[in-house]
Amino acid sequence: MKTGRTLVELAQELDRQRQVKKDFLVDTRSLNLGYNGENLSLDLYDGASSAQAKVASFGINDIAHNQIASRLNIPTKYYNRMKDEYPGLLQYNVNGWFNQTPETRMVRTLDNTARAFLSDSYRRIDNFEIAETVIPIIGEMEDARIESCEVTDQKMYIKVINPRLENEVKKGDVVQAGMVISNSEVGLGSVKIQPLIYRLVCLNGMIAEDAGVRKYHIGRANEVGDNFEIFSSETLKADDAAFMLKVRDIARTIVDEVKFMKIIEMMREAAGVPITSTDVPRFVELAASDYSISKGESKGVLDHLIKDGDFSLYGLSCAVTRYSQDVQSYDRATELEGIGYDILTMPARAWANLNRLAA
Repeated sequence: MKTGRTLVELAQELDRQRQVKKDFLVDTRSLNLGYNGENLSLDLYDGASSAQAKVASFGINDIAHNQIASRLNIPTKYYNRMKDEYPGLLQYNVNGWFNQTPETRMVRTLDNTARAFLSDSYRRIDNFEIAETVIPIIGEMEDARIESCEVTDQKMYIKVINPRLENEVKKGDVVQAGMVISNSEVGLGSVKIQPLIYRLVCLNGMIAEDAGVRKYHIGRANEVGDNFEIFSSETLKADDAAFMLKVRDIARTIVDEVKFMKIIEMMREAAGVPITSTDVPRFVELAASDYSISKGESKGVLDHLIKDGDFSLYGLSCAVTRYSQDVQSYDRATELEGIGYDILTMPARAWANLNRLAA
C-alpha cells in the first residue's frame, strides 16, 4: 500500500484547507477566462464581465479546466491544444460560450486557484467533516490502525486496518480486514466507505469496489451571499447532520467478519484458477487493456507477477495491487487497488477468453 501523510499531517492539511478555501455561485456571464500573456485565469466580475469591476481572479488547475471543457462541450483534446498552443483562441471560445449559454455554476477555490467548476446544486460534503466523523470511530476500534492517508487535488483517502480480523488465503499468505474512506470535494467521486483487504506478505491493499457504500454530492440548489460567495460550511453542516450520522454508523460496521470471509473465499477460489496461456506477457497485456491499465503499467504488473511466481487469477490481481505501490500518484495507486479486486472477480468466461486470445 502506498504511503501518504501521517494522520497528524492529514489533520493539519485539512484544517488549513478548511480555513482558506472559498466557494462561489456565479452566472457565467460574470465569468471571464483571462490571459496575461503567460497564464490563464478565471476572473469573477460584479455583473457582466465586459462592463463591471473585477471581484476576484484565480489560477485554474487541470481539474477545473477539464470541467469547463466538458460543460461547454469543447472536446478535451482540442481544449488542451488551445490551452497549450493558442491560449487567446481558448479565451475567445470559452468566454463566448459563457455568454452565449449562461447558467449559474459553483466555482470551488483553494489557495487562490479555481479547482472545480460544478453545478449550482452540487452538495458540498467536505473532507474535514468526513475525517472529523470517522476518525473517532476508528479510535473506538480495538487495535485498529490507520495504515495510510492522503489528500490530493482529487480526493481524500483514509485507509484503516483491523488486525483482529485476519485469515490465510493459502499457507503463509495472511490477509487482514480493513476499510478505505474516500471523498472528493471537486466532483470526481462520491463519499465512499469500502472494505479493504491488506496482504501482509507484500503490504499491499485491495479495495472491494462493489462491496461498499457511497453517497453522491447531489442536493438542492445552494444559496449565495454577497460577492457570489456561498454560505460557510458551518451553516450547511447543520443540514448534513443526519448524513454524518449515517457515515458514522457505516464506518462502525463496514469491517464485518461475514463480508471479510466472503472476500477470502473468492481469493481462495481465484488462487486455483491458473493462467493457462504459455505467452504470459501477452496475457498480461490483454488483461491490462481490458482494465484500463496502460502499457507502461502492465510491464510493472508483469514484473511483479513473475517475481511472485503465482500464475493464477489471484496472482495477477495481487501483482496489480503490488504494482500500485510503485506509481507516483496516490490517486492512481488507489485506483489500481480497486482494479486488482475487479480482476479478482473477473467472470470465468472473460478469464477463459483471455487465455484463448493469448495462447
